[in-house]
Amino acid sequence: MTLRIALGSVGSYDDNVAAFAHQLGLGSILLHNPENLDQQAAHWSYGELAALRDRILADGLDVEGIENVPAAQISKIHRGVAGRDEQIEHYCTTIRNMARAGYTLLGHHFMPTSVWRTERAALGRGGAHVTAFDLGRVDEVDVHEIYRQGGVGVIEDPIDAEQMWANYRYFLEAVLPVAEEHGIRLALHPDDPPVDELDGVARIFTQPEALIKARDYAGHSDAWGLEFCMGTVSEMGGESAVNAVIDGLGATGDIAYVHFRDVVGTVPTFREGFLGEGNYDPARVLRRLCGAGFEGFLIDDHVPAMLGDQAPWEDTRSAAYCSRGRAHAIGYLQGLLDAVTH
Repeated sequence: MTLRIALGSVGSYDDNVAAFAHQLGLGSILLHNPENLDQQAAHWSYGELAALRDRILADGLDVEGIENVPAAQISKIHRGVAGRDEQIEHYCTTIRNMARAGYTLLGHHFMPTSVWRTERAALGRGGAHVTAFDLGRVDEVDVHEIYRQGGVGVIEDPIDAEQMWANYRYFLEAVLPVAEEHGIRLALHPDDPPVDELDGVARIFTQPEALIKARDYAGHSDAWGLEFCMGTVSEMGGESAVNAVIDGLGATGDIAYVHFRDVVGTVPTFREGFLGEGNYDPARVLRRLCGAGFEGFLIDDHVPAMLGDQAPWEDTRSAAYCSRGRAHAIGYLQGLLDAVTH
């Protein structure tokens, strides 16, 4: 398929989300651990996956895939603790059921402590609410308030980088053959924020070189790809880090799709921003991406909450999701894509 923009990270699909996509002129969506699927089950069933996809297709939209399963389905895999083999079996069942239901993409991250921010409603441009991170402040707030735990709880035992790499290899060796057999591409999200450790748990996907190393761990399998979150990579080192990922993984076809967002500043301190005010030049990096032969899809991500918007950071309801900030980001991307590709 050609380079395109999809409605991204839909956590709860309903009629309003479908209407929002059509009003924006979009033809497809990417689901994010959707609440339409059973959040308490050990894996997702064929029936519920097929029903959700059929509903979206009936609304005149295509489904790009799903990113992330519930944390409780993968947390033992992340940590490399007892019970991970059982979770891997369930994860493989989800892969098989997704393929049978017509899906082709499953995104994943490998952060046992998930996404961290030290502020959820920092002030951005014009007073818009954005998320922010300051490594020097992580001890000031209760850990339950800093990151999205997804019901997993605080991790008591430290996990070093060597163990995290071993855990990721174990995961890939178990699930990649199943993904290859059933035509599902597994796409890795970088660690956000990209710091060495948080709460005693190492983070390993924190530099462009580590993302290339992950591809090597996957044996250059066609069933592995990068969920290229430009915002997270920008947190690593601005436009130079984004360029390094494009140059290292773009021409080889290893970028599965793109989270097109940016931040102001790099670790240890940054905040989310509107496209065009952050660390990289959006037109310049999109041209570089196109020049590398990328033909996947782009999504909006982590949009600021503008005047009248409900803060969307953890609210998956369509009333919060279908926001001015998201419409602005998608409109920006549509104009950018038209300008760069014509």
